[in-house]
Amino acid sequence: MSEPAPASQPRATSSGPGRVLIAVYAIFALSATARAAVQIATKFSEAPLAYLLSAVAGVVYILATIGLAGHGPGRRRLAWAAVGFELIGVLVIGTVTVLDAADFPDDTVWSVYGRGYGFVPLVLPLFGLWWLRRTRAR
Repeated sequence: MSEPAPASQPRATSSGPGRVLIAVYAIFALSATARAAVQIATKFSEAPLAYLLSAVAGVVYILATIGLAGHGPGRRRLAWAAVGFELIGVLVIGTVTVLDAADFPDDTVWSVYGRGYGFVPLVLPLFGLWWLRRTRAR
């Protein structure tokens, strides 16, 4: 009798193009977090909602970076959750800022679908989710 074939292990998300993805997430984690920190520290009263949303985006990018760079099912779940939340955030905040710009006197990372960042915040989670799916166990 032959043994059933073992289920394949997921491919590391930090391999191949995943390295570039992690680097981009790390850059966004640093830039969004630093921008939000400066805005909150220096002019929070001008646009508190926008600055807090930028801080949330920074935390999401940090979590996505940790999840994508790590190994194991826990890190993979973290990456799925962070990147999925990021996509929802970009779509919701992007739509709200297009429909009612008056509530956002200053841009967030996700305003108008990431227009201030060359729309990378809109494309990044799509690529991230694709990569997580591509590297999953078969």
